[in-house]
Amino acid sequence: MTGPNLAWMIAQLDEFIEATVANRVPPPPGVVSISTYSTARRDDEIVQLAQVVEQILNRILPTWRTLDARPKHLTKWSVHREAAIRARVEILRREEIRANIGDDAPEISASNLHPWVWSGATSLWQSGHYRSAVEDAAKKVNAETQNKVARREIGETKLFQEVFSEKAAEPGKSRLRRMTNDGSETYKSLQRGAMAFAEGIFAGIRNPFNHEDPKDIDEQVALEYLAALSVLARWVDESAVEAAK
Repeated sequence: MTGPNLAWMIAQLDEFIEATVANRVPPPPGVVSISTYSTARRDDEIVQLAQVVEQILNRILPTWRTLDARPKHLTKWSVHREAAIRARVEILRREEIRANIGDDAPEISASNLHPWVWSGATSLWQSGHYRSAVEDAAKKVNAETQNKVARREIGETKLFQEVFSEKAAEPGKSRLRRMTNDGSETYKSLQRGAMAFAEGIFAGIRNPFNHEDPKDIDEQVALEYLAALSVLARWVDESAVEAAK
């Protein structure tokens, strides 16, 4: 898979920024009223541009919808426009900023996590509800695992204990195999590791949310939780299903 086309993204942002320039429309002579504003291009054209730009913003600035653009009364595109300007700078100067104020360490983008995780978290993540985003991502991974092994009667910890069990598949109890069962220590290690990892995620991340105060969590903590869920999702997605013979 190739990386994002940054030049194309900048071109889309530039066109949108130019299209949403707000121009003051003075009232007719002799009329005292509050000034109104019009954009450089028609609203229907901006809507078409926004369809693409919003996807770029979701990738570059996942929380762009919560930006406090001022003044919002100018046009309905004020938040979009400020976000587009910010995203453009982020793309152009990311390496420069990282080199001067950071340690140039690699970063994780939530949108590059396993699709099960990001699709479960995306809407809540973009609105800044990080705890709920993690919860929904965990539910999505659980549901996709149930779908893969055709089991709806159990879920979460119990589900992963059974699907990654080294026991042979039984009628109605399919297993997930991370590699061919050759009886080797590597095979056993992979199965035990996946089971223990899943148990840790649901015992240490998912279940405490049901017992703690419903306060939100820090964005970085939430991102790390999503990364852990992404690892589990990939293991499930890449595993072969072993059904009873």
